[in-house]
Amino acid sequence: MPRITRAALIQASNPLADSTDLIAIKKAMIDKHIGLIEEAASKGAQVCCLQEIFYGPYFCAEQDVKWYQTAEQVPDGPTIKLMQEQAKKHGMILVVPVYEEDLTGVYYNTAAVIDEHGTYLGKYRKHHIPHCNPGFWEKFYFTPGNLGYPVFQTSAGRIGVYICYDRHFPEGARELGLNGAEIVFNPSATVAGLSEYLWKLEQPAHAVANQYYVGAINRVGTEAPWNIGEFYGQSYFCDPRGQIMTEASRDQDEVLIADLDLDMIQEVRNTWQFFRDRRPESYERIADCGGATS
Repeated sequence: MPRITRAALIQASNPLADSTDLIAIKKAMIDKHIGLIEEAASKGAQVCCLQEIFYGPYFCAEQDVKWYQTAEQVPDGPTIKLMQEQAKKHGMILVVPVYEEDLTGVYYNTAAVIDEHGTYLGKYRKHHIPHCNPGFWEKFYFTPGNLGYPVFQTSAGRIGVYICYDRHFPEGARELGLNGAEIVFNPSATVAGLSEYLWKLEQPAHAVANQYYVGAINRVGTEAPWNIGEFYGQSYFCDPRGQIMTEASRDQDEVLIADLDLDMIQEVRNTWQFFRDRRPESYERIADCGGATS
C-alpha cells in the first residue's frame, strides 16, 4: 500500500507590518497562524511547517537588542506549549520555527518538531548564519546551531529541517539525507533581488542530489520600517527527482498542500544510485576548516 503523506506549508504576511509594538506583533502573528493551521488541518494535512521565526517580522533587517525579548525557551516557552496544544487538537505534526533563548544572552534560530499527539520530538538549530548587506544582520541575533542535522521519526515519515540561509550549503542537505530524511522542510525569509533566481534552483538540486522531498517556505509582503524588499512567497514542494510539484502565490497568505508519495524515494534511488556511488574517502577538503590554497 503506498505511503502517502499530505503535507502543508504556510506563508504569511505580518498583519501589523507598520507597528513597533513587539508584543502586539507577536500576538497578531500567532493568532493569524492558528487560523492558518486550522485551515491546513481542514484540508487533511498530516504535517504542517510554518515560516522562519513565524511569530514576528524579519527583524534581522536591523541590529537592536530589543528583539532579544521576543526569544523563548524551547520547548518550555509559551509558544511551543501553545503549538503542542494545536498539534494535539488537530492531530497534525507541526514544524514550528521560533527565536530560541538557550541561556541568558545565548540565542538560536530554531525549529521545534511536534507530533500529532502534541509530543515535543526535538529541535533543529540553524547552522549557517549570514551577516551581510542589505539587511541580513543575523550574527547579531543567532549563535550557529550545535545540534547537528537531526531527523525525526514521525507517522508522516522521517522529517528533517534546514533553515533559510542553510539552503546555500549542500553539505548539511547531504547530512540530512545520510541521516535518513524523507521530507526536508526549509522555512525561510528571503526578499526579491540577488538570490531570488536561486530560490527554485538550489532546493530542487538538494532534493534530487539526496533523493528526498523538499518543502520550501517563504513569507510574503514588505515590512516597515526597514523595507529591505518584497518577501516574494512562492513556497513550493519538490519531489525526489527535483521537480516542483506545486507552488504558492507571490504575494498572498496561503496554505499550500501536496500529497507526497514516500515510496517514490526508493524508486528514484533504485534508478539513480547516488548514495551507493559516493566516494567520501576522496572528499579531502569538505571538512577542512582552513582557507583555500593556491
